[in-house]
Amino acid sequence: MELAKRVMALTPSTTLAITAKAKELKEKGEDVIGLGAGEPDFNTPKHILDAAVESMNVGYTKYTPSAGLPALKNAIIKKFEQDQGLTYKPNEIIVANGAKHALYTLFQVILNDGDEVIIPTPYWVSYPEQVKLAGGVPVYIEGFEENQFKITPEQLLKAITNKTKAVIINSPSNPTGVLYTAEELLELGKICLEENILIVSDEIYEKLVYGGVKHVSIAELSPELKEQTIVINGVSKSHSMTGWRIGYAAGNKKIIEAMTNLASHSTSNPTTTAQYASIAAYNGPQEPVEEMRQAFEKRLEIIYDKLVAIPGFTCVKPQGAFYLYPNVKAAAEMTGFNQVDDFVEALLVDAKVAVVPGSGFGTPDNIRLSYATSLEQLEKAVARIHQFVLEKANVKN
Repeated sequence: MELAKRVMALTPSTTLAITAKAKELKEKGEDVIGLGAGEPDFNTPKHILDAAVESMNVGYTKYTPSAGLPALKNAIIKKFEQDQGLTYKPNEIIVANGAKHALYTLFQVILNDGDEVIIPTPYWVSYPEQVKLAGGVPVYIEGFEENQFKITPEQLLKAITNKTKAVIINSPSNPTGVLYTAEELLELGKICLEENILIVSDEIYEKLVYGGVKHVSIAELSPELKEQTIVINGVSKSHSMTGWRIGYAAGNKKIIEAMTNLASHSTSNPTTTAQYASIAAYNGPQEPVEEMRQAFEKRLEIIYDKLVAIPGFTCVKPQGAFYLYPNVKAAAEMTGFNQVDDFVEALLVDAKVAVVPGSGFGTPDNIRLSYATSLEQLEKAVARIHQFVLEKANVKN
């Protein structure tokens, strides 16, 4: 039987492919260090686990409203008020099965065939595929390394056509870890308002920021920008709840209503137990969130200097998330590889370090390393990469 064309056109997830290959080698007894993970290495905080167990024990195991429990929506509303000074109503929020599902549902309800979505590169691997699945056309703008991978207002304006429906802003970014400032967001937002372009603001790494910087949501900069923006967020990264699959979208009630209608025919509702756990995540103590953030920042400060000491590596220092995104084109060439993807393959086979090639994020000269693992493992992995480069370069020379 022939499969649907929309599925046949999909590009497999690079991150999942690397993770699977690293796991396969580990199962064969290889001492592989995996730096491909896009999730915190901490367990979900205990008070959240306890809330989940309690919800099951008292019988909260049935269907919920398709857009999420009212109590969870209220917790999300309170979070927006406290963190961004934003006010949302319950009918302006939908809880989904993860932030990824919120994005998928959003594109399904806003895009018609041929509608364009502007996606800055480097991008999270699922953005283009989700746009294509909805019949849309990804339009890429290169975020240059010399500008910390961020796009400029001039680039945005040039990319807009009469088919442009939306632009994605991911801050802090996966894979680069960079943040947009309030001033930069305001300039981009002005263009979106003038051209009537919907802003999709992916803020899933909002709580993981370093160096004293503050995360800014474009929706908080003006009432007009709030109305023009759909904010995507969730508890996965902030509360180490990736497997619980709870994310949400907040914004224009007409769009949220359409997303709710679609969810009612596709997933019925997000997992009930996970919703009660998420209520505890937002309404309970936030000290675990800060403890995890501090641990990530400590790792970043130690590992970054070791990474940029590797010959042929250059790296914009991230301000958020838990990724390093070095340019390794020079290192690949000096070790005898024309393509960074081949360099990544050799790192896995010879150095036993699994990283994600930047080709999956739209920038083939880079690699992504996650520091969501122990400092001991990180230091060992970077030392292996360093030794690999030195040995291969010497062989070539």
